[in-house]
Amino acid sequence: MKIVISDDYQNCVRQLDAFEALKGHEVTVYHDTLTDLDALVERFHPADAIVLIRERTPITADLLDRLPNLKVISQTGGGAAHVDLDACRRHGITVMTGRGSPYAAAELTWGLILSAMRHLPEEVENLKAGRWQRTLGTGLKGRTLGIFGYGKIGSLVARYGRAFEMDVLVWGREGTRARALDAGLTMAESQHDLFQRADVLSLHLRLNADTKGIVTSEHLACMKPSALLVNTSRAPLIESGALVGALKAGRPGRAAVDVFESEPVCDDPLLKLPNCVATPHLGYVEKDSYELYFGDAFRNLVAFTNGEPVDNLAA
Repeated sequence: MKIVISDDYQNCVRQLDAFEALKGHEVTVYHDTLTDLDALVERFHPADAIVLIRERTPITADLLDRLPNLKVISQTGGGAAHVDLDACRRHGITVMTGRGSPYAAAELTWGLILSAMRHLPEEVENLKAGRWQRTLGTGLKGRTLGIFGYGKIGSLVARYGRAFEMDVLVWGREGTRARALDAGLTMAESQHDLFQRADVLSLHLRLNADTKGIVTSEHLACMKPSALLVNTSRAPLIESGALVGALKAGRPGRAAVDVFESEPVCDDPLLKLPNCVATPHLGYVEKDSYELYFGDAFRNLVAFTNGEPVDNLAA
C-alpha cells in the first residue's frame, strides 16, 4: 500500500516505535503543511492511504474529487471534523479514527499558567542578557481558577488547580455543570460570572457551531486587569480579534495561548504583545501521545489492508 503522511513538523514519525507497524508498505512522509489545492493534489495523488496528523490538513470535497487512488484515511486522535465525510462516502473512502489522551494538553496548560503568572519566558531572556530579577510574579494559592468546559482535559486542569490550593470555579453546558458538582466543585452563576471572578481562566471546549466565538469581547472586558486567560483548546472559541483588543486594553492583563486562527503561524498580532505567552500548538505534541495516536492510526491501516472489520466514519 502506498501511504502518505503529511505535516510531520518534527521529522519524528519514522522514529516512533509505532512506525514498525507499517513495515513492508511504501511510506512517504512530508514535514510541512500545504494549503494550495493543486499542491495538495500532487502530494496525495499517488496515495492509497493518507495518515492525518490531527487537523493540520483539511480534507475537502474539491481535494477528494481529484484523488482517484485514495481508498482510506487514517486519522490520529479521535476527531475528524476537518474531513468532508459526505465526500468520502461518495468516493467510497474509508475514514478511521483512534483514541485521544487528555494528559499532555492538561500538562501543557499548567505549564503555560506557571510561565505566565511567574513571567518565566521573560525572566529566562533577562538572565541570558545579564538582567537580574526584573519582574514580580503572582502566586496561585488561594486564587480562583476558572474552568470553561469540564471535560477530560478541563477536569484534569481542575485537579491540578486544587493541588495548588486554588479555588476552582466551573461553567459550561448542563452536563459539564453536573459532572463538576459531582466532583465537589463550585459552579459559576453564568459565563459572565466565570469571567468576572477568575484570576486564571482556562478554556476547554470542543470547537463546533455552538461554541465558535462563544467568548466575546464583552466577556473579556469584564475580566480583572490582573487575570490570565489561557487557551490550549481552539482559537476560534474566542471571537476573532477580540483577544488582541482585550490584551491591549488591559482586561485581561495577560494571556497564554497554544492555538491560533491560522496554523502554522507565520505572523499573528498576539506574538507582538508583551503580555501574551504563546507556544506553537504543542498541547498533544509529546512522545507518549504520539505513540498512542500513531499506534492507533497505523493499526487501523493494517487492519484495513488485511480486510479486517474497521470502524468507518464514512460508512
